[in-house]
Amino acid sequence: MFEFAAEPSRPPGPVLNGMYYERSTDMFVSFVLGRRHYEEPAKGCPHLKEWQERIKRERSI
Repeated sequence: MFEFAAEPSRPPGPVLNGMYYERSTDMFVSFVLGRRHYEEPAKGCPHLKEWQERIKRERSI
């Protein structure tokens, strides 16, 4: 009688939110609810050097 849509499958592991450093591409990548939002190359990045080093150390993917 009633048909319910199956819930979409969730990816294993935590959903990414925020800014991360992607080693394979040498880019800073922003994620919103697990989806890639925008990218910024590490070379020539306008952010402070301390911020870049912290992100590389704490949030590398």
